[in-house]
Amino acid sequence: MRLPSLSDPAARIAAAVALSALAALGTLSVLPTPAAAQAQEPEVTLRFQHFVSPNSANPKHFIEPWAKKVEAESDGRIKVEIYPFMQLGGSATAQYDLIRDGVIDGGWVIPGYQPGRFPEAEALELPFMTPKLGEEASMAAWEFTQEHLTDDFADVHLIAAHMHGPGLIHKKGPAVREVGDLRGLKLRGPSRPATLLLRKLGAQPVGMAVPAFPEALSKGVVDGGVITWEMSPSLKLDELTDSHTDVAGDDALYNLFFIWAMNKDSYARLPDDLKAVIDANSGMFASAWAGRAHDTGDAEGRAVMAAAGNEIAEISPEVTEQIRALGAEVTQEWIDEVTAKGLDGAGLVEDARAAMDRHRGTVGTN
Repeated sequence: MRLPSLSDPAARIAAAVALSALAALGTLSVLPTPAAAQAQEPEVTLRFQHFVSPNSANPKHFIEPWAKKVEAESDGRIKVEIYPFMQLGGSATAQYDLIRDGVIDGGWVIPGYQPGRFPEAEALELPFMTPKLGEEASMAAWEFTQEHLTDDFADVHLIAAHMHGPGLIHKKGPAVREVGDLRGLKLRGPSRPATLLLRKLGAQPVGMAVPAFPEALSKGVVDGGVITWEMSPSLKLDELTDSHTDVAGDDALYNLFFIWAMNKDSYARLPDDLKAVIDANSGMFASAWAGRAHDTGDAEGRAVMAAAGNEIAEISPEVTEQIRALGAEVTQEWIDEVTAKGLDGAGLVEDARAAMDRHRGTVGTN
């Protein structure tokens, strides 16, 4: 059949009408029903906050993927918004209270940023307590939390409790070779146990949340500090420091305890099936995932520091043993201190070590 010539005005009008009719039919066939359209809109939006760069290991390898997994498993009914750099307000040191008070729906917390408030958690942060793999240390931390810390964190809804990888000494100038190399240095410490250890080593500890560390280095407020490989690139430690020193052996010089938590009312308001989505992404599973994120970031961060030409060193086993002995003094002094306040210091240390030993060497063996 010969088609009419579209040079004919009447034919052009007829063709346009026909095409419009077909387009309308096509549109009708793909327009969502009102119910389907509503299902695409989230029922709940949860606002979570943290205090570091989104390119840091935990946000990159745990927090953001966790949010996406929760959204997917809720079929889009939950939307999780992640705000880095404390964009919703407040300070990193006040994060726990922001969650408790409902200023935010959830976030990442370092309990040690409030020294003395959560004393039992400090047992996990004592010198040489944890293996160097964050995933192993984090599984142990979740166990210890369930055994000892549920009352401490009763006014938030706990999703995960975890540790990072090994804490290292990053400083201007050459690497640390002897204990005496630390004498008099002003070094940033993230927690009370870390600052107790630095003082025992002869340094001048400066308690400081991580966001303040780069500026303190650039202005000469500190000579260096202790922190992980994974945080080094986002803090520009390849530019601000010259050397990075770890201790010998399989145990970390120090470690830091974190929680990932929700406001209790924000959790309670969820319908049961959406609570189940949060629950499925909580506990031991989420804690191990968070620790594994730090292990991934440690490998990446170390590579960046090496590529910058910075000195990467390991203290000899002999000097490491000297540091261990000083660390043991810190641990005993901590036991004595918290026992005097009515806690079972020796029991807390024993239980923390037992939890670590149960998970030490387990990653990659299953």
